[in-house]
Amino acid sequence: FLDEIANVPLGQQQKLLRVLETGEFERLGSSRTRKADVRLISATNAEIDAEESAGRFRQDLLFRLNTIEVHIPPLRERRDDIPRLVNFAVIRFSGLTGKPVPTVSEPAMMRLVSYHWPGNVRELKNTIERAAVLGTTEEILPEDLPDSVIEAAVSPAPRVTADNIHAAVLETKKKAIIDAFRASGGNYTVTARALGVHPNYLHRLVRN
Repeated sequence: FLDEIANVPLGQQQKLLRVLETGEFERLGSSRTRKADVRLISATNAEIDAEESAGRFRQDLLFRLNTIEVHIPPLRERRDDIPRLVNFAVIRFSGLTGKPVPTVSEPAMMRLVSYHWPGNVRELKNTIERAAVLGTTEEILPEDLPDSVIEAAVSPAPRVTADNIHAAVLETKKKAIIDAFRASGGNYTVTARALGVHPNYLHRLVRN
């Protein structure tokens, strides 16, 4: 996975194109040619066609990379996804730190949904981690959020409701449990430990 592919300098673009065309490369400091058999995914925030037109990105490399293109709209164009991403970030942070999973208050969620997120998912993830670290209660409140998010104009008719937040939490829990089971090879005890819950509670979650 090559993130921000548009930032690769022109000289490196030529070398990358050679690897993609021949499947061959040399490690740094070595003259031995090696073979690679990989599938490559690349991503960029830039308008790649504009970069190519401006001469900052090789046209032949763009053609080689662009076998299948997936356009992911920015968060501001898919606000319905924000509650799910928020709850996923909260649960993930809790799993990494071993801290209890905080809830997100409705006013805080409204601010998060209304914000325009110029940094997209990365900015959202960092915002939730910051709020979870700095918050002094078991609930993420608006005052735990950065000033830029707090000052965002809240939509008069936000699409966040108790129903879709509840559904997002359930869906995120389900995905977290499935991912943990896959990582543990289906072992209940190891999965429960990874999720920070008692095995009996995990059994109940799975039944539900």
